[in-house]
Amino acid sequence: MKYDLSVIIPARNEEFASRTVKDVINKSRGKTEVIIIFDGSWIKPPVEDHPDVTIVYHKESIGQRAAVNEAAKISQAKFILKLDGHCIMDEGFDVKLMANIEHDWVVIPAQYNLHAFNWRCKKCGNEWYQGRTPKKCYMPGESRGENKKCDSKEFQRVMVWKPRFNRRSEHWRFDSDLHFQYWGSFKKREEAKPAISPTMSCLGACWFLYRDRYWELDGLEEEWGSWGQMGTELGAKSWLSGGKMMVNKNTWFAHMFRTQGGDFGFPYPQSGNQIAHARKRSKQFFKEGGWDKAIHDMDWLINRFAPVPGWENKQKGIIYYTDNQLNLKIAHAVQKQLNSIGYKIVSSSLKKMDFGVKNVHLKLERGYLTMFKQILGALKALDTEFVFYCEHDVLYHPTHFNFTPKDKNVWYYNNNVVKVDKETGKTLKTDDCKQVSGICVNRDTAIKHYTKRVEVVEKYLKEHGEEGLNSFIRKIGFEPGTHNRAERIDDATSEVWNSKYPNVDIRHEGNLTATRWNKDKFRNQKFTKGWTEGTIDSIPGWKKEQFNFLGI
Repeated sequence: MKYDLSVIIPARNEEFASRTVKDVINKSRGKTEVIIIFDGSWIKPPVEDHPDVTIVYHKESIGQRAAVNEAAKISQAKFILKLDGHCIMDEGFDVKLMANIEHDWVVIPAQYNLHAFNWRCKKCGNEWYQGRTPKKCYMPGESRGENKKCDSKEFQRVMVWKPRFNRRSEHWRFDSDLHFQYWGSFKKREEAKPAISPTMSCLGACWFLYRDRYWELDGLEEEWGSWGQMGTELGAKSWLSGGKMMVNKNTWFAHMFRTQGGDFGFPYPQSGNQIAHARKRSKQFFKEGGWDKAIHDMDWLINRFAPVPGWENKQKGIIYYTDNQLNLKIAHAVQKQLNSIGYKIVSSSLKKMDFGVKNVHLKLERGYLTMFKQILGALKALDTEFVFYCEHDVLYHPTHFNFTPKDKNVWYYNNNVVKVDKETGKTLKTDDCKQVSGICVNRDTAIKHYTKRVEVVEKYLKEHGEEGLNSFIRKIGFEPGTHNRAERIDDATSEVWNSKYPNVDIRHEGNLTATRWNKDKFRNQKFTKGWTEGTIDSIPGWKKEQFNFLGI
């Protein structure tokens, strides 16, 4: 490859585009080229000839998204950086960005406002900050439209072309309408303090990533229209696909804002309907699950950055329950995986532990009744509408948490589960695998059920003692809504769903229930339907190295 980086500049009526191109060429220190798309018009002054500058001209506008996609197809570089045609860059921006990036990241330099020019009165020499063409001379420090300094009506533009170093932004987000917002308060969080730190979204004026990663994210969605929602699209795609959007504070770009209207507004007509259409498509993609490459949903993203202003997401949460007797390597791997999901977690344990937003500690001995009480305690401590049951020896795939119950009175079970033998790495999958560890249900429904479940078991103990207790509990059943025996707790019903990729149920010497690895051990052969054996390196959606903690 001749170039490591292609800087892509879509330019439609961009009067400062030639300055932007020149600045990029002068500030780059690596093997960097510029691909500029003149989208519907040439510009004045023209871009100077340079061996590292490629110009593409369209007589009729194709739109900013299509222009960026076209330039990304032309590029043969390892990385691409999209830049608006009214920006300047930090010296050596390219090598600084390329030095700190992972393949599934989209990286944003720190952002400054660009002081592009001043207006100067030809008569008295008074100057003031950029804006639309003036009609009178302003007093220094006065707001436009008030006091005049002189009666001149002749003015000239004086180029400044420098960042406003007192106007720096490092973190951005979008609100519940998916509208771009600055997020200055995020810098107070611990995770925002490193030089390379996460950001939920970006402005859309400047972003950098691997070129092949760009196409993994499907590029920019041209059906959304020319402009609007670009930062939301990139931020959501980055995070929901399992990647990240990061800010690199070691370098910066400066962007000129044209917000005063008139001849200092948007350089071409923008319909309110076009912007509304882009936002509608963005909602369909990311809030309604319309993007098929997402392994997370929007709830996951909001929980990842929670609290997010304007997003009071109390829809989904996790209860994690453990007897604290599990091999710590397994326990820590499961906890790490759950933390990566981003949902609120309440843990319930028989020893005090620092996991989740709250820990419910019960001083009880391990057993079925204790497990029921642990689940009930965690349910009461959580405050979300729906809850996922998560056990200490199950690795949950992110796609498991994309599910949302349709009926508040139904128990839902994720049927996509692979069992793994801790000692051998042997795997087993069947078509019928309704387990408590795969439950998602309305929290109020669960609280009512487990309150009654605990009462029923305690009543049995009071009347019969320990004798026959385990047999009685098995008749009750562990999975709510899955049988019609007379001993059932209530008349609840259940349904199943299948996540895109399976959860991994780790089978070990401490499991509360045994695993039958042979079909012949099942009295009812219907539970062996779809019987599929395999190995740990062939589980869809998982990599073998994710199970290194097992030592297989």
